[in-house]
Amino acid sequence: MRINANVRRTLLAALAATVIAGPALSQDKKPIRVGLIHDYTGPFAGGGSEPAAVGTKLLIDRINAAGGVEGHKIEAIYADAQSKTDVAINEAERLVSQEKVDLIMGIYSSAHCVPLAQKMDAAKVFMWANICISSAVFKDKNLTYVFRPTAHSDQFGQVSVDMIAHYAKAKLGQDAKGLKVAIIHEDGPYGVGVAGSNEAQAKKHGMEVVLNEGYAATSPDLSSLVTKLKRARADVIFHTGYNPDITLFMRQARELGLRWKALVGHGAGHSQIDKLKATFGDDVDLLFTVDPAPAQMMDRSKLAAGIPELIDDMVAGYKREKKVDAIPPHTSMGYNNSWIFFSDVLPRAIKTYGGWDAEALRKAALDTDIPEGGTMQGYGVKFNPPGDPMAGQNARSFPVVIQFVKGEPSIVWPATIAAAEPVLPLPAAHAYAAR
Repeated sequence: MRINANVRRTLLAALAATVIAGPALSQDKKPIRVGLIHDYTGPFAGGGSEPAAVGTKLLIDRINAAGGVEGHKIEAIYADAQSKTDVAINEAERLVSQEKVDLIMGIYSSAHCVPLAQKMDAAKVFMWANICISSAVFKDKNLTYVFRPTAHSDQFGQVSVDMIAHYAKAKLGQDAKGLKVAIIHEDGPYGVGVAGSNEAQAKKHGMEVVLNEGYAATSPDLSSLVTKLKRARADVIFHTGYNPDITLFMRQARELGLRWKALVGHGAGHSQIDKLKATFGDDVDLLFTVDPAPAQMMDRSKLAAGIPELIDDMVAGYKREKKVDAIPPHTSMGYNNSWIFFSDVLPRAIKTYGGWDAEALRKAALDTDIPEGGTMQGYGVKFNPPGDPMAGQNARSFPVVIQFVKGEPSIVWPATIAAAEPVLPLPAAHAYAAR
């Protein structure tokens, strides 16, 4: 098994090298037109969509500078979904019908991703979903031309509850069974999907779910929800939201005196610690978030040869582009998941299946077989086949739990790759600590 793993790592290193030093761009080779949909404006931009867009652009620029894919330049056509579902759908249709793109990539919001995936699949347009996580994108849909390398919402909801259950006795002083937990979430596919998984996993561990309630992400007032949480007296709150709604909740929780032993968020706005810290200062210290691992936090000794160099390129490029030091987790989703497509799927489609039409890309994606450690975020890639309840979803993906300690992120779960144990419960001096 060790020999086989080493051979596969060597192959992955060679694969990485094709992106770094591919053939020179040919003047007579047709470019590959890619329609990229992200939210550059509206609330989703600050929730992670814009960093993911930057990550994707950095990767495409790197590929073109190194010779493209099999000598073909990548022509990126960028579209702003404006944090609106109808705009995202209209932009996708425009990119396909007017811009004549060969495929669609990007998509931050699950509220956009769910309907868009079905529309693109029905039109036989290949779609590569880099960022959205709702399991509803694929569950029982039997999609043919839509693929997603990143983790899905069922996994997000499970991993956060498992972390709390594992440390309940040692750190919270009580068994997971009977632990009081509350689940709050925005009421779109993203929030509903994670919350459903939270509840199922909490019940599996015997936790008492004292509240499970959704709200509109655009709600101007969450005080009634905060009041319900105060009455429920939960030990732990599991929260799934975007950016403005998370900020509103945190502000009204502080104003109304809501306290907790731990609050675990699930990506999106919870992962944008720089924005939360700008508003709440040290009050956001020791909060948790769930996301695929930020590439810059990975143990490089566990990654395939050539991958650390890609991480360095992403980090340097983002700092250069945005003039900042902190690298948001969504940057890795854009860069890494685009790299998987351009370094693995697309070359195979061209060489083995004769081009990059939807059928060639579909076959090439189903052939993908990257072992764990073979991507910048640590997970492997093998897509569920046709007929599977989650056909098109990466079966080897996984998220991690991150805790922010003095503004710095640290992986605290799963224990097998954790850099530290979580700080639980919040210390008494913390602004949100249960009294």
